[in-house]
Amino acid sequence: MASLTLNKIVKRFGSLQVISDVDLSVEKGEFVVFVGPSGCGKSTLLRMIAGLEAISGGELRIGSEVMNDVAPAQRGIAMVFQSYALYPHMSVRKNMAFALETAGLPKPEVEARVNKAAAILQIQNLLDRKPKQLSGGQRQRVAIGRAIVRDPQIFLFDEPLSNLDAELRVQMRVEIAKLHRELGATMIYVTHDQVEAMTMADKIVVLRLGKVEQIGAPLDLYNNPANQFVAGFIGSPKMNFLDATLLSSDETGSVVSLAGQSLRIPRGLAAVHEGRVQLGIRPEHAMLSSGDIALGQMEIVLVEHLGGNTLLYGKLSDGQTLTVQVEDQARLGMGDTVQIFANAARCHLFTGDGRAFAAV
Repeated sequence: MASLTLNKIVKRFGSLQVISDVDLSVEKGEFVVFVGPSGCGKSTLLRMIAGLEAISGGELRIGSEVMNDVAPAQRGIAMVFQSYALYPHMSVRKNMAFALETAGLPKPEVEARVNKAAAILQIQNLLDRKPKQLSGGQRQRVAIGRAIVRDPQIFLFDEPLSNLDAELRVQMRVEIAKLHRELGATMIYVTHDQVEAMTMADKIVVLRLGKVEQIGAPLDLYNNPANQFVAGFIGSPKMNFLDATLLSSDETGSVVSLAGQSLRIPRGLAAVHEGRVQLGIRPEHAMLSSGDIALGQMEIVLVEHLGGNTLLYGKLSDGQTLTVQVEDQARLGMGDTVQIFANAARCHLFTGDGRAFAAV
């Protein structure tokens, strides 16, 4: 395994710049996830690390070596693609062994590596099958096994679970996390699914329009998003944003006006800021029971019963929409009116340009 360093990495296609001054340090053995909406540049950045896309500016190091102009095969990486990219005419065994045989490794070593990877992935009984005889999850295991046998310094995953159904995605997510713990390898994983990012990563890199919005541990991003984009992207269901008016703010906290009420939030800005702000409340942090701030009455317009919890969609007295997640099975329906509360410490504030107020 090896560390990875990106220093002011830039990617241009002609006059169009799609990756802008990305700085990132990945430690040995870390599991780092690139996450963001479609078109944010996460796959392009991964392909630059792999050497499949040329670097337009900046420096990329694997370990202590600069890799900007090093061929993909010489970088010590192995990549698992969204499409399984298996040779249909070869058995699973041959698919996993092919790169090693091409590199001229002795047959006993090739066989030992294939058998070891198959044991790790629990696909020993599939080694003599062809890809068409496998399910989607089994094919993805073979693709991962093909990477494992190469014993790379860094594993790269480009949305490897996007072709699987929901249940299998959860299962494979668990297996990849277990694989990381077992191998202790450096892994970089690309996904648009923030649930995958939250559950698998040691460190998340949130990208938008080719720029890094925030880097941090999953719970750091969840609890202290740097801006409104990160706050809305991390967490499911997504955070509610309510229009409010800032009355005062300093290092000790802020006072805002919402639906005719004055609310004190323990997040502040040292700089002077006036006017409209966004009050952010996650659905799981809005409550029907008492909290230290009251948001007012909400008329329910839709109820989603999910078994273990219930989602309530409604409108506050000033017409603003709100989603509330209630534990267990709430006996509520469309047209009901409920009182909504929250704990001020769980609330977030954002300026008009999306910057987050700091937690006190």
